[in-house]
Amino acid sequence: MTDGDPDASGGPDRIRSIAVHRDDVATALEATLRSDREVVLRVTPPFSGRMRARLHSLGTGSAEEADAEPASDDGPAPIHVDPRDLVSVVPPYPEVDETMAEHSDADIETRRERHTEAVESWRETIRGSVVDGVELDAGRGDGETVAVDVTALG
Repeated sequence: MTDGDPDASGGPDRIRSIAVHRDDVATALEATLRSDREVVLRVTPPFSGRMRARLHSLGTGSAEEADAEPASDDGPAPIHVDPRDLVSVVPPYPEVDETMAEHSDADIETRRERHTEAVESWRETIRGSVVDGVELDAGRGDGETVAVDVTALG
């Protein structure tokens, strides 16, 4: 390896692909859309050609929490992948009021069932629309990104 070889750096630019579980993408996106938490898929160092991105909550999305994982003296910081970047289209989340209004003549139990079905349909749409590739921060502090393949599991 040479100094110019990205594989020699041990940084995020050596990643060629990330594996994500379809349910993790749906869960992260749902939590991000439905709460004040920021939920991401996190890739943790040491980085290699193929990495796994796992579900991770950044909390309420405050700047203090977002900066809680700086690069250490030993290496780069974890990479946080926004779940919105991992799906081709983000459909609107089915809100309870909308679902209930669509079935206003039904009893409460039927309306609950319809809402549960709408949420499951939304999650299925998300699980089925995971993209084949994503741009990750290259970790050099210059705003550059690196294109990586995405392998959807599950």
